[in-house]
Amino acid sequence: MSELHPREPRDTRPEGFQRVSAALAASAHPNPPLWLEVAARTAQEAADALGVTLGQIAKSVVFRRKADGDEAGAVLVITSGDRRVDEAKLKPHTGSLGRADADFVKARTGFSIGGVSPVGFAPSEGHAAPQLFIDRELFRFDIIWAAAGHPNGVFKLTPTELERLTGAPVIDVVQ
Repeated sequence: MSELHPREPRDTRPEGFQRVSAALAASAHPNPPLWLEVAARTAQEAADALGVTLGQIAKSVVFRRKADGDEAGAVLVITSGDRRVDEAKLKPHTGSLGRADADFVKARTGFSIGGVSPVGFAPSEGHAAPQLFIDRELFRFDIIWAAAGHPNGVFKLTPTELERLTGAPVIDVVQ
């Protein structure tokens, strides 16, 4: 298991990690983000670093809404690390979706792929924050871990806390 460190003074960590830390503090979330000694860019890497099951990783999957054309909005699905999003189940809630590349993800969330958090967004000017959904499969677990704005950042929470923090609807969207 990788060593975990409570957050250090704000100016020593990347901006995305700081935004998530501030968002969690503003919401009175009891668990501040932790900094992993190793980057966890995938759900499996995060699970290995934390010593938890793959399903306990609340991975963020970003899609691009096709109906919006060049000004496509983002859709972010938070699901268990051991599940795959079924776009057909998501489509009734969002319309047609396409892949989101790294530039799109960064512009619409303020985070780089591998560190997309469900809180603390900083979308680029002229773009709304992503439309969020939580997959109900996360509720299989008492404790889950989400990205905290950087591949080295994570925070602990319950699925119910995730729902409260994000205000996102809980739906069935996995294969």
